[in-house]
Amino acid sequence: MPDYKQLSLSQILIGPRQRPIDRDYAAVIGASMKEHGQLQPIVVRATPAAQNPYTLVIGGHRCTGAEIHGIEMLDAIVVKANGADAQLLELAENLHRRDLSVLDRAYFVQAYRDLWENKYGSINPGRANSAKLALFSEEAASCFSEAVVNKLGLSRRAAFRLGKISGSLHPELRASLQSSPAADNQSQLLALAKLEPQKQRQVAVALKAEPDVKKALAIVDPAPRLPKAKVEQAVLLSRLVTAWEDASEETRRQFLEHIGMEGSDELSQLMTDLKSEAA
Repeated sequence: MPDYKQLSLSQILIGPRQRPIDRDYAAVIGASMKEHGQLQPIVVRATPAAQNPYTLVIGGHRCTGAEIHGIEMLDAIVVKANGADAQLLELAENLHRRDLSVLDRAYFVQAYRDLWENKYGSINPGRANSAKLALFSEEAASCFSEAVVNKLGLSRRAAFRLGKISGSLHPELRASLQSSPAADNQSQLLALAKLEPQKQRQVAVALKAEPDVKKALAIVDPAPRLPKAKVEQAVLLSRLVTAWEDASEETRRQFLEHIGMEGSDELSQLMTDLKSEAA
């Protein structure tokens, strides 16, 4: 059973987090804790041989918020876990957060799988291992651990898409996307992950000057320019259509007579088609 305690901040080692702490967000949480009390306990593990008797597992923003607002004592749940188990717990908790971007979720899923495999062994199809079979079915063994998928609340298809992002996105591009709207746009992330690594690095550089992904891609890979002759003809077509629209009925009749199509409805239809083409 978990052990519930009240701990002082000085007893808790926060350490590096899987998800960087946003101090502005932490300050809001701390303000709420100061006014309404701590509604959700943090989770720690006992580390008596370390520099602090407890090490934080879950609740980095709550601890930071408490520090910002001078809250010394915190409600905590003490769990029995080693370092790897603690990381798995933190990742799983983060993965269930609604405010997690697609980009963060993709890398947390990959980190969770890496930690899981370090603990239990690689998930390979065809390996006869009774301990593994107790955790996931043969069907899931060829792809992603069924136990992991269930624990994270992810479908196998979602896990596959997130794996494509985390496995193919260049680190420099990931860093550039972290604070952009594209971090929560799965289709854009998948499209970027398909680019060759050198092109991804170029997009990362372009994003520093132009934060919009589509515009950054246009900088890196601009659309081919039309030959001069085609540009000139496109301009003439536009002028021709505009002239026809501006012309009076009498002027149009005289034009039709000039080209030998007086009384014909064919030109009107042709000009309508040309207008659509010019647009």
